[in-house]
Amino acid sequence: MRFADRMNRLKTESAFVVLAKAKELERQGRDIIHLEIGDADFNTPSLIADEAYAQMKAGQTHYCPSAGLLELREACCAFLRREGRGEYKPSEIVVGPGGKPFLYYVIMAFAGEGDEVIYPDPGFPVYESVTLYAGAGAVPLPILEEKGFSFTAEDLRSRVTGRTRLLILNYPHNPTGGTLARKDLEAIAKIAIERDLVVLSDEVYAHMLFEGEHVSIGTLPGMRERTILLESFSKTYAMTGWRLGFVACPEPIAQKLTQLVTNSVSCVAPFMQLAGAKALLADQSESRAMMEDYRRRRDLFIAGLNEIGGLSCKSPAGAFYAFPNVGGVPMSAEKFADYLLEEVGVATLPGSAFGAHAGKHIRMCFANSVENLERAVDRIAGAVARLRK
Repeated sequence: MRFADRMNRLKTESAFVVLAKAKELERQGRDIIHLEIGDADFNTPSLIADEAYAQMKAGQTHYCPSAGLLELREACCAFLRREGRGEYKPSEIVVGPGGKPFLYYVIMAFAGEGDEVIYPDPGFPVYESVTLYAGAGAVPLPILEEKGFSFTAEDLRSRVTGRTRLLILNYPHNPTGGTLARKDLEAIAKIAIERDLVVLSDEVYAHMLFEGEHVSIGTLPGMRERTILLESFSKTYAMTGWRLGFVACPEPIAQKLTQLVTNSVSCVAPFMQLAGAKALLADQSESRAMMEDYRRRRDLFIAGLNEIGGLSCKSPAGAFYAFPNVGGVPMSAEKFADYLLEEVGVATLPGSAFGAHAGKHIRMCFANSVENLERAVDRIAGAVARLRK
């Protein structure tokens, strides 16, 4: 059996690899604290689940337009308008099965052999993986701790060439929790306009911002016509397993992305889309309460990690990840992550799973109960103490 050569370019997502390993240890009777996967521990708000069930019972289980139901696309426009993230028409909204497929669709639409894509490193592994799969050059943009888990305009400018077709931004940022302030975005926008770049702005953690304000880069002068804003229901509404997301972008881009939806998945189930519309338009208090709970967990968890000798952890401005520097531990971050899982039952990810510029870090998702976070800190502290003897 011979696979196409391009399959050799695809990488995996380590979170799911570690999750599978942790689940196997649980089946063997081990007590595992799961900090490896970026999943909410809250249930989807009942008003959303109830709407999906009602729409399913009402017969909303058939094909629908590939770009999405008008009801949901109108709700997406209202949602973005309410949040101050831009004015869009339904024809500029495309709905898909989660946010991740749009990374594939956008990269495949804009990048091919001989082109280049600039992406954050460390960053969501799919950025690099799909770029390589498309046959394009993957150009990492270092997101460094010493720069506040951000980058400078010069860092970006020095990586733009005549072959650059796409710039990927993610803020708040997975895995570091860093974000981009308005002044940063203005400097990025200036480069994008000068060099005629398309920007994929991955803003799926926009509602999980604990410090500062969230500014969508597409709202800045000259950026709307070159920005693809990516949103997902997964984090904001604890709907990771539903697989529902959307992009807002100029109509010519929306038409191309819709073609890719048609050729890959046809459409998203209508009953799920109508539940998504309910999520966007109904009372937001339950979602806001979840975000505040994440803030409390962040404060508790980061404080606990910073009491452990050999670890130092900046408080993330957004998202629900801790990204401590474990350079003071007498083993590599990769081996330390393995040690934590195998020896003390704490599942984490090494920073190297997200790129080449985070070799001294591990990522831990604090979307877990306070009790489990406190237990995790105790286990990690004990493990580090044993290693440093």
